Amino acid sequence: MINKKVANVTEAMEGVKDEMTLMLGGFGLCGIPENAINYLVKMNVKGLTCISNNAGVDDFGLGLLLHKRQIKKMISSYVGENDEFERQMLSGELDVELVPQGTLVERCRAAQSGFPAFFTPAGYGTEVAEGKEVREFNGKMYVLEEAFKADFSFVKAWKGDAAGNLIFKGTARNFNPAMCGAAKITVAEVEELVPVGSLDPNQIHIPGIFVQRIFEGKYYEKRIEQRTVISK
Repeated sequence: MINKKVANVTEAMEGVKDEMTLMLGGFGLCGIPENAINYLVKMNVKGLTCISNNAGVDDFGLGLLLHKRQIKKMISSYVGENDEFERQMLSGELDVELVPQGTLVERCRAAQSGFPAFFTPAGYGTEVAEGKEVREFNGKMYVLEEAFKADFSFVKAWKGDAAGNLIFKGTARNFNPAMCGAAKITVAEVEELVPVGSLDPNQIHIPGIFVQRIFEGKYYEKRIEQRTVISK
């Protein structure tokens, strides 16, 4: 039987080194691989290029890596909730590549599927298209975007089994599925790790073929980025 289960986050992070390119799933603070990020802080790896829709907040998520100057480049879509990110970007300490959100997820999905590149209309006529091939299809202009090349992909799922099959819950089913299999090694942390055969095959979002390591995470904070309440 295929068994991709590792004992803990320490074993799951073996092989992560300075100067690597990492993908990290999640949208805002929802569905982020909290255990993996916290361990990256503990490892004190430097010079990282991080591909993530967001950059966390000042004291949580990727914001923790930014505070320790562990990230040299961020490839992201939305980064408006992190003051430290803004400071480092404006001061020139941090290299930043802003990517349209749809393009960001498609560059992940292209890597997952083995496609080297694809054409998209997003960004044509803007700074996003500078230096890139542009081609016309059916009277509309498109920009050539290349698939990402990453060493590790860290994702967070609700449930998973020892074979690496994953089920995501709610909004956590955002960038996480597209990042599975999009790097040389995909590490999945799950809230609940169950025996093989326990998951309904019809409910599995990502099959284990896209995952190399899986472990059960602990101590999830599950913070809310922008808390909205209704007063009566």
